[in-house]
Amino acid sequence: MLTAANLSLQRNGKMLLEDVSVTLKQGEVTVLLGPNGAGKSTLLALLSGLQSPDYGQVLLDQQLLSGIDSQLRARLLAMYTQQQPLNFPFRVEEVVALGCYPLRLGADATAERVAECLAQFELDTLARRDYTSLSGGEQQRVQVARVMAQVGSGCQVVLLDEPVSEMDLKYQQLLLQRIRVTADEGVAVCCVLHDLNLAAQLADRVVLLRQGRMVAEGPVSTVMTAASLSELYSVPVHQVASEPHPVFVSGVV
Repeated sequence: MLTAANLSLQRNGKMLLEDVSVTLKQGEVTVLLGPNGAGKSTLLALLSGLQSPDYGQVLLDQQLLSGIDSQLRARLLAMYTQQQPLNFPFRVEEVVALGCYPLRLGADATAERVAECLAQFELDTLARRDYTSLSGGEQQRVQVARVMAQVGSGCQVVLLDEPVSEMDLKYQQLLLQRIRVTADEGVAVCCVLHDLNLAAQLADRVVLLRQGRMVAEGPVSTVMTAASLSELYSVPVHQVASEPHPVFVSGVV
């Protein structure tokens, strides 16, 4: 379990995050929602240890995240970030294999794990392609596969920052299924999404962020209402269905 208490971060005189507390439980998917600049990516950076808060603390399995050795942390926590700079002509299979490095697998086990992740995200036919020659959506699938390759038996937390932003509908659903399976295997998953309907489909719990502050947290049924989402995004949001999960549309209907 990962617990963050009273996190605050300020940069250049601007408060990016203020007094945010959140708990990520194993077996659950938590989705962060909010408008641009709400602090979603900043919160993930603090939860992952990529940045340190000005105030507050992050505990992973009751240990300060900042005090955990980086090699061990990479086995306990995997993260997908929006920015994935990779300009070298690595083959797709080599990029995915990078995710196996923290697990210290042998050559055969690494090859087996890479093949499994390539198959999960339907990347088999791209395995030997130059990564830099791929489309944006294909590159995103490769990077997500790399992160999932890092999720070994000891992994406790997976953090995903807008992992479906460039994927088409088929691969969005493929990734959501993979996230659900990962959570069901006992991993705590936290994901930033902009699509309200994908969030309602995936989440066990939802955190609403606005201007660096948490304005609501809880199950989809209580947090994702037309009223709360309209206020969050400053645009009319309407719920048009409730089964099998809430369905929302924005604007005038």
